[in-house]
Amino acid sequence: MNLSNASQSVFVQFLGNLRHLLVKAQADVTARGYDEQALVQYRLAPDMLPFKVQICIACDAAKLCVARITGLDAPKYENTETTLAELVQRIDNTVAWLKTVPASAIDGQEDKEVTFPVGKTATRTMTAQAYLMTWALPNMYFHITTAYNILRHNGVVIGKGDYLTGPAA
Repeated sequence: MNLSNASQSVFVQFLGNLRHLLVKAQADVTARGYDEQALVQYRLAPDMLPFKVQICIACDAAKLCVARITGLDAPKYENTETTLAELVQRIDNTVAWLKTVPASAIDGQEDKEVTFPVGKTATRTMTAQAYLMTWALPNMYFHITTAYNILRHNGVVIGKGDYLTGPAA
């Protein structure tokens, strides 16, 4: 498997699945008639980032990984999303950018050294392949899973199929 298939296509698929979860959340808000901020601002624990930040970080993990591997500039977002619709748009913008990156810019970069921030002051350096497999993908999955758990905890009717296959569930 080449690096573009292991990165770009996986990011696009799982961000698409995340989008599907948000669309189901929007439908739940409408059906049950509550303020969507109950979801957008929800945290599973007091020291945890809210739902909206989980979405932002999942998108950033994908776009920054591809940008760091390719040397391209990723789009910058202001992190000002306050609604489910704006979070869906962020996912759409991220996926649209990922789809513009040619596979040829990714493939063959497996051994390229990638340095990235870890926390507020540290950095870490790994090969592009190690960065993708042991940092970027797990990071994206973590934040999508956390978003899924927040929605599920709040009664949005979603299941494992929605997480794994998105609209095909």
